[in-house]
Amino acid sequence: MVYSVATSSQGCSCLIIHCYFGIFFLLITFVVSSPVTAVNCNSLSLRYQIVSSNRTSQILTERWDRFSACDSNTLFNIWIKYKARLPEWYYNERLVKVGDSLVQIKEYKLALLQCYERYLKQFVSVKLDDVMEDVHRFKSTFFPNDVRDKKAALTFHALQARNVCIYQMVCSEDRNLQNPESLQTCLNVLTSLRLTMQVALPQENLCWLIYNGTIHIYTICRHLMVMGQSAKVLEYLLWASVCMESSIPLLSVHYLTWRATLYTAVSQCYFDCQASIHGEIFARRGLIKIDELKQLEDISSSLEHTETEKIFREATLKMSVMIFKRAVYESRRKSNSFRHETKVNPRKAVNLSWPRTTTERLLVEMFDGAAAQFLAILEALSDSSRNLLPPHPPVPDESEMRGVTSELFSAGLEILSGNSLKNKNLQQFMHIFSK
Repeated sequence: MVYSVATSSQGCSCLIIHCYFGIFFLLITFVVSSPVTAVNCNSLSLRYQIVSSNRTSQILTERWDRFSACDSNTLFNIWIKYKARLPEWYYNERLVKVGDSLVQIKEYKLALLQCYERYLKQFVSVKLDDVMEDVHRFKSTFFPNDVRDKKAALTFHALQARNVCIYQMVCSEDRNLQNPESLQTCLNVLTSLRLTMQVALPQENLCWLIYNGTIHIYTICRHLMVMGQSAKVLEYLLWASVCMESSIPLLSVHYLTWRATLYTAVSQCYFDCQASIHGEIFARRGLIKIDELKQLEDISSSLEHTETEKIFREATLKMSVMIFKRAVYESRRKSNSFRHETKVNPRKAVNLSWPRTTTERLLVEMFDGAAAQFLAILEALSDSSRNLLPPHPPVPDESEMRGVTSELFSAGLEILSGNSLKNKNLQQFMHIFSK
């Protein structure tokens, strides 16, 4: 997700003031609300005067860098000062909670350094990334009392939030990942997320962490896929899909829409990697998983029938679209008899009734309704491995594929026009693809 920051003097000043007040009141909440100790707020008041004094927007803007580098450390040093006077469990919970609040106002660096890593460094004296290389070392370091310990959930959350902050910091500095180090950092984040989920997966009470982890992995992977890195993120999307299938609480109908989204991303990854057959196979596998869940749901349903039907219909549609994406071309390639059939000229097809071509008949067979059919057409035409307008005459096999492309365009125009392609402009448009 991309976050934008106002560049005007007024916008920057509002951001600075918001951050000062945010941290100030979070610290007050942290310290004053403690049932154990009452704190002298003189040091807090000193920080507050920086904000409440009557300064111009220009001065606030000039002091922003000094706030980030110095004043934020001073504010959080207050926690160190009073840490020994607070119960350890209370201090840790408030530390992570303030980090979550900082993430909400997009102060990722502050949340990372002053909250999540401050919490995690109590477990390790070396660099945190060094612990992420081995699962056994990871478990013994961060979970010395086993993952079933009551403190484990907070540690899992801090580990996951730390990865999110690192990724967001990369995006703010190099959104297009032009620096190879930025790409490697994103891959390291994905590896760390996968390791955290691997350790948490056997614990059903941590299913929320698995679910959130799949969301983070999907978000990062989709970003990298847009940057042309599908081959490098495929394994992580596969892992996220397997995690959704391996966690019993996440197998319910409630999470089926999200599971289907992950299946679709994996299939799309295969298509991007020029492995369309594996993309279709994985989509068919997803369709089987959906059907298995539907059979179980038919036996005992806890939701309204209409609601579950909608969920299953949408999930099935996603899988069917990915299957159609390859099948519409490959069915033509495999058909030996088709080449001897009389082909329908696209310019004459506009005068025939729907379905008019082999492609349209496949659409009708696989999808109900114009919206679903049009979505399938768009997805089939978006395959990056196929050149819609090749610069050279097609070879015999490519000629068949161009015929499919022409039929897809024709079907799409027919749907858009409300099954009425008899007007002159659309017929002229179809003339382009019949050449």
